[in-house]
Amino acid sequence: MNLKYFNRYLIKKGRNDDLRKVVSDPWDDLPKSKSEANKELHSLHIRLGDLQQRFFVDRRKKLLFVLQGMDTSGKNGTIKHVFRGVNPQGVHVASFEKPSTRELNHDYLWRVHKRTPSNGEIMIFDRSHYEDVLAVRVNNLQPEAIWRKRYRHINDFEQLLVDENTVIIKFFLHIDKTTQKQRLQERLDIPAKNWKFDPSDIVARSKWDQYFEAYEEVFEKTSKPHAPWYVIPANKKWARNLLVARIVVACLEDMQLSYPKVDYDPSSVQID
Repeated sequence: MNLKYFNRYLIKKGRNDDLRKVVSDPWDDLPKSKSEANKELHSLHIRLGDLQQRFFVDRRKKLLFVLQGMDTSGKNGTIKHVFRGVNPQGVHVASFEKPSTRELNHDYLWRVHKRTPSNGEIMIFDRSHYEDVLAVRVNNLQPEAIWRKRYRHINDFEQLLVDENTVIIKFFLHIDKTTQKQRLQERLDIPAKNWKFDPSDIVARSKWDQYFEAYEEVFEKTSKPHAPWYVIPANKKWARNLLVARIVVACLEDMQLSYPKVDYDPSSVQID
């Protein structure tokens, strides 16, 4: 498979841009059972491990995956289950929480830019610079005249990264409100998950419609051919993991990676 196979999941004008109409349960090209999906995911782990090693030693490009979604959509779980078995030397995660005082003293992209990938590195953003046009907008942290300019900033920022040989893929993990309620309740009912619950999740949930409106404008303004957004139906965790893994592997396969050629004949080397 190459990335063109996943065009149906692309978000652009007239396609998947109205989130209220986008199904968050698995689509018809995904397996019907968790066991079948996990079997394919295991095969993809093996393929991803090989491709990531080739990408690391090839060092011609950088790769950035952005994960966004409502609370409980599974950003951490996606990272854990999709990138299992890769070499940690070449794959890193950056999580962007509420900015610190020091970060707020800089421009909002400062903390993000310094975490972008280097040659041969895969970087995964768990939340990202998009919070500065999502949370900032919904929670009225800045005037509209401020955050509305940021669509242009972000497009220019991502274009800069692409011009410097960074491949960017952005995932929106799409769950419905009923699924979020079930997952939040699990965090209260299961002692081992209590630590995951944050009262601020309830506040954000009360602003569900405002967040979806904000996301829709984000997609309208920032889903570009050089930095596309994909919608990932995420009500079923196993389907979410498999689809993201398929797209990640397809992205790397499209690069036609190979190990660097050496300037000597290995068969002529004798080790005493």
